[in-house]
Amino acid sequence: MSQKSVRLYNPGPINVSDDTFNAMGAAMIGHRGSDFVKLYEDIHPKLQALFGTEGPVYLSTSSAWGVMEAAVRNLTQKKVLNCCNGAFSDKWLNVSERCGIEAEALTAEWGSPISPSSLDETLSEGEFDVVTLVHNETSTGVMNPLNEIAEVVSQYPDVLLVVDTVSSFSAAPINTSENGIDVVLTGSQKALALPPGLALFTVSEKALERANSTPNRGYYFDFLEFHKNWEKMMTPSTPCISLLYGLKHQLNKIFNEGLDERYARHMQLNSMVHDWVEENNFQHFAPKGYRSKSLTCVANNLNIDVPSWIASMKEKHSLIINGGYGKIKGTTFRISNMGDETEESIASMLDALTDTLP
Repeated sequence: MSQKSVRLYNPGPINVSDDTFNAMGAAMIGHRGSDFVKLYEDIHPKLQALFGTEGPVYLSTSSAWGVMEAAVRNLTQKKVLNCCNGAFSDKWLNVSERCGIEAEALTAEWGSPISPSSLDETLSEGEFDVVTLVHNETSTGVMNPLNEIAEVVSQYPDVLLVVDTVSSFSAAPINTSENGIDVVLTGSQKALALPPGLALFTVSEKALERANSTPNRGYYFDFLEFHKNWEKMMTPSTPCISLLYGLKHQLNKIFNEGLDERYARHMQLNSMVHDWVEENNFQHFAPKGYRSKSLTCVANNLNIDVPSWIASMKEKHSLIINGGYGKIKGTTFRISNMGDETEESIASMLDALTDTLP
């Protein structure tokens, strides 16, 4: 069985539609000419709408981790507070420390959201000038209360807020400007339903000013280099042009569907998965009110053999889910509903899960 034939319902990379692969096969163009400028100009307004900003949206040939590291390197002059409540937000603390940046964790138990009141109390100490947050913690299925957290940070004018929206972007609204978020970043391989290799991000004017006075930003991920090139609708280094053709195609699909309709579809598909969880006597790992709209992290309270189950559904139905991540691998499993999925495809996937359930 080839990997290409297996339907992916793990949290990413996810299924890429044939029409998107076809769009990626368009003729190659030079990245320093007018054809590339036209490509960037075409996708940029749609990206601004998805990010909820009138500011610049930059394109990086990297995973989102490149921009996550870039954010702490470009912006931290005092100390960064990494909000940690799962594998990916915990890793951001490790990244900060390995960049030689003074960092501290604001922690919540895996499966719990970051507390805005705890954040407020910590920031009141006056030690920090950057806060990082993973909006949708992919490892635990917890969606942190972004609006409330942004409101807290807004009370501290010298503190910049950096938000990873890797598994929520285009599945749930991200109101960058309205919430006063300084950096929002995402990747291509989640709800955008593209192959990996492209990161997208936006940076506020205040954050660009901070970067301008921050030494040792490096080159590849220097925010000022991205901005200087963005002014010409170009990128600092060679872009992944085929992925950008795919992005243009996906953005057209997204806006043909309509943003409100897209968000509603993700909520409906997510609800179908939640119904399956409860009908089969499993429990949610994330608490009610803080559950992701793009994936579901399920507690393995029935103590089934998750790896064997996944192998069985792959063999019998040519699809996979994910058996948990990090320290909750085996005690949880995760089911994605993001991207181009439909009620029919999610129903078929859930039937396969039921059919192979031990």
